[in-house]
Amino acid sequence: MQATNIDEVISFLDQIIEENKEIPSTMGYFAALYQKVTCKVKEGIENDFFDDNPRMEKLDVIFANRYLQAYTEFKNGTKPTASWQIAFEEADTYWLIVLQHLLLGMNAHINLDLGIAAAEVMKGKDIQLLKGDFDKINVILSELVHDVEKELSLIWKTLVKIIKVTEKFDTILIDFSMKLARDGAWKYAVSLADAPETDWPQLITARDLKVAKKAEIVIDPGFLIKILLRIIRLEETGTIRTRIEILEKD
Repeated sequence: MQATNIDEVISFLDQIIEENKEIPSTMGYFAALYQKVTCKVKEGIENDFFDDNPRMEKLDVIFANRYLQAYTEFKNGTKPTASWQIAFEEADTYWLIVLQHLLLGMNAHINLDLGIAAAEVMKGKDIQLLKGDFDKINVILSELVHDVEKELSLIWKTLVKIIKVTEKFDTILIDFSMKLARDGAWKYAVSLADAPETDWPQLITARDLKVAKKAEIVIDPGFLIKILLRIIRLEETGTIRTRIEILEKD
């Protein structure tokens, strides 16, 4: 399951989404969100949103293939990177809320995979030439935040009331998380690009272990927050299948 263009990425994501609806498995949550992001990137490419649209498609494919490879390895019983392993292993954990499953996927894919993909697409070139297009992805992600917020509020009804009171839920939980992750991914991409390619395997392994430790914070954020998350989990509505369907809505 490796794509050669962005349409194939979307097609493979469709397969993963449908597969996890049938099982059913919470692994479909991240796949549904990721498909939405990929469709937005494709739309940006088609509308000449990026400085170098062919390069952006190449980056998107390299980036997506890391997720597709990790997913395939896990399903085949072989171990993917540690950060994906922990995200996939937690798919069967009853007490994790939908947002935690999404954050575990984002953690592995943005904090580890994105920096690697950015360094790979710019091999032999000045990685700073990618910075403008890299930053434009943040614009796309910010536009999606409100959609995700709306979808999560369909799964957890109390969220609507919280948003009305705080008016900052998206900034605190989703937008903020994505922005921090992407900032870190860029710094990592630069450090990887500046290192000899022979050092990459060692640097990637070290980064992977750090990212896996971050996943532990998402899974176990402390006693009080854990109690709150359990209350949210009990209030989440629908089946795994219906939640996936909500997350993949345009």
